[in-house]
Amino acid sequence: MAAELRRLRADADLTREDVTRETAINPATLYRIETARGKPQQRTLIALLKLYGVEEPQFGELVALSQGADSQGWLRPYHSELPEEYTAYISFEAEAGNVRNYESLFVPGLLQTEDYARAVIRSVLPMASAREVEQRVQARMERQAVLDGDRPLQLWAIMDEAAIRRIVGGPEVMSTQLRHLVTAGEVPNVTIQVIPFAAGAHAGMPGSFVLMSFSGADDPEIIYIDSMAGDLFLEAEADIRRYGLLFDNLRAVALGPDDSLNLIKKAAAEMSSGEEVAE
Repeated sequence: MAAELRRLRADADLTREDVTRETAINPATLYRIETARGKPQQRTLIALLKLYGVEEPQFGELVALSQGADSQGWLRPYHSELPEEYTAYISFEAEAGNVRNYESLFVPGLLQTEDYARAVIRSVLPMASAREVEQRVQARMERQAVLDGDRPLQLWAIMDEAAIRRIVGGPEVMSTQLRHLVTAGEVPNVTIQVIPFAAGAHAGMPGSFVLMSFSGADDPEIIYIDSMAGDLFLEAEADIRRYGLLFDNLRAVALGPDDSLNLIKKAAAEMSSGEEVAE
């Protein structure tokens, strides 16, 4: 339902602000509906469908779908305690068919081990309680299910070499994480590339981003940016084109997949050697 309503709005060439102005639907309500965080009331759904110019039989089919849309997918009850932007991201990721992820400092969340994820979350959220940390770790581990199954997510992950060199959680945790990356990179639906330090300055240095594409040919792509200033979703055609070109540029600057895995193996070996010396 959420994906279809986003597609219909895009086809009608309307922004969320346009919809609010035309229907008086609260922006937060529309955001929750389009991110599968809330089920639309029937009068709200009908107002949206009329604004988007939807006709029968699709009109009746969507109303019927809404009446049976009481499930939140794989989202667990405790996810209601997570930030709304993060649960929105989880919903989008679960629907996506293809994800292109660039990370400048971290291993991508879908490729993190539990211990690495815990170390990262504790460090970047120093004010979070132990319970909040564990909730986020559990959510991150559950998210990785999208990489398995009959129709697994196609993930293309590019990292700066800083992401594999920074010792997160200590040498043992990091060496385990690097070995996990090598294993993940050998799976057909996962491609991993690393931009080496030797490449010098590059277009990805300002920050990380995720570009999500969906199975339906008409579903609009979405960009997700996580920053100190907050989470941001972009869906304008100009932004999609700009970030698509940016990802292509980073892909060209990075080492090829085989060389990238060799670099990760080398880093893992060096990390393990450091562990032995420390012992």
